[in-house]
Amino acid sequence: MTPEQDMKQAQSPAVEETAGDQPVSEEQELAPEAAAPEEATVEEGTAQDAVPEEPDYKDKWLRAVAELDNVRKRARRDVGAAESRGIFKLARELLPALDNFERALAAAEAQPENRDHHLTDGIRLVQSELLGSLARVGIEPDSPKGERFDPHRHEAVAQQPVEGAEPGTIVEVYSAGYTYGEDVLRPAKVVVAG
Repeated sequence: MTPEQDMKQAQSPAVEETAGDQPVSEEQELAPEAAAPEEATVEEGTAQDAVPEEPDYKDKWLRAVAELDNVRKRARRDVGAAESRGIFKLARELLPALDNFERALAAAEAQPENRDHHLTDGIRLVQSELLGSLARVGIEPDSPKGERFDPHRHEAVAQQPVEGAEPGTIVEVYSAGYTYGEDVLRPAKVVVAG
């Protein structure tokens, strides 16, 4: 080696050739332990990432079945509520017609010549068919004469003292109320003993 080559070699970092024809610096020769752990952690991380965790298909299936069951129950509940609302709405529209049937029959039967007339019998038959139809869907008339007054089920139109009647007792019913199960479609209009 010539002195010039020695000088160039001294100025540049020391590089040695390895079997793979890659230059290796003096820093890499001095600290091979530092390079090896980094490569190992990178290889370990990629090994873990390379094998994805398998999803729990049984858990997913159970959750899907439970959600489907909840949707079915909610749909049944919504259908039942919609049916009840429809029955309420239709019944509220029909109740005044039933009241008018009752008034027409009372007026016709008040006249002696119409008491046994076939027209009165026909009106009574139509009224009983309507009441039967309402009863089949769960709507019942409520005529509370003699019962205790309940402000949730009855509407007091008057209060009057009546001999022999306990205060708070219904003594007269002006128009019958109607219930649908436990719900009140229309409260009965009553006179309460005072």
